[in-house]
Amino acid sequence: MSYTCKTCGALSDAPNHLCNPCDDKSECSFCGTPEVDARHVCKDKLSEMKFVCGGCGRVATEEDNLCTPQAIVA
Repeated sequence: MSYTCKTCGALSDAPNHLCNPCDDKSECSFCGTPEVDARHVCKDKLSEMKFVCGGCGRVATEEDNLCTPQAIVA
């Protein structure tokens, strides 16, 4: 099954690789805050991020999770 991002139009076989794949809300695995979307970035999560998407602005720990990955330079 293919998923389409509602924000940038990117396609992926996995919905968690998109910045806005659906309206589902979930708990943050880093800070435990309830009802966050795919663009939620908490303090603990931010320290782990190494890449940002040049298309939609989503951040990720691995470049394979972004449509247009760019390294975050500290």
